[in-house]
Amino acid sequence: MSIFVDEKTKVVIQGLSPSAGNQAAYHGLRNKAYGTQVVAGTNPGRAGQDVEGIPLFASVADAVKETGATASFISVGPTAAPSAILEAAEAGIEFIVCITEFIPAQDEARVFNTLRRSFPATRLLGPNCPGIISPGKCNIGITSGDIAKAGGPVGLVSRSGTVFYQALYELTQKGIGQTTGVGIGGDPVPGTTFIDCLAAFEADPETKAVLMIGEIGGSEEERAADFIAKEMSKPVVCYIAGVTAPPGKKMGHAGAIISGSQGTAKAKMDALSAAGAQVALNPTEAGEIMAGLVEKL
Repeated sequence: MSIFVDEKTKVVIQGLSPSAGNQAAYHGLRNKAYGTQVVAGTNPGRAGQDVEGIPLFASVADAVKETGATASFISVGPTAAPSAILEAAEAGIEFIVCITEFIPAQDEARVFNTLRRSFPATRLLGPNCPGIISPGKCNIGITSGDIAKAGGPVGLVSRSGTVFYQALYELTQKGIGQTTGVGIGGDPVPGTTFIDCLAAFEADPETKAVLMIGEIGGSEEERAADFIAKEMSKPVVCYIAGVTAPPGKKMGHAGAIISGSQGTAKAKMDALSAAGAQVALNPTEAGEIMAGLVEKL
């Protein structure tokens, strides 16, 4: 199986345009070529037109009504993204992928709390994330489909986009398939957390082990460690990016900043190790440890 999305997922791309350089079109058409059911796009100024066979609608509500879309891919600027997320939720979209970066943390917090309060049935992945891929079934976002391998038995979740790609490819090179790869993003207020993904993988009968990629900053990895210790029956392999990061300096992601002794790679690695996870020192080692585990499953 897979988590969150599969071959039945119908996707509407918000911000889709035939204009040259339109990122929604570039990535959305790659998703479609992968085999994802991209059934609609939204662009208020181009309703009634299409982009390479994808019909455009004035609103997400119109797209849902006409196509039955259940998921949304948002690729619009940071000022428009919060409204786009809420528009999708109001239209009944169940799963939203937002790749947009540079959304102010205050706006992220407002959207997060609005979803929790008013649209509890809607799950947001991101913002500022690579998206999600259930290999051979569905790819929403900017992940290259050819680095993933279908068939499981490993589920993958990552804060870092770049290490997410490497981890997928490390497993694929070793002949190890993935049930689903989830890039949750590295912003301070993620719509989907490590624990959300770990719980879903724990419940998925075809996921036999989980590879988790964390990074410095925040406390999500420590919370995940507590969940692993109490709730996970499946083996978990972890890697934490940012071992050499200096305190007080933001490293790449808005959420990747160490404050004093909080959020350091060592603290996270120690917590995860104490919880029973196997902790690697680099992505390649994480793949090697996972390969050893898969051989014994």
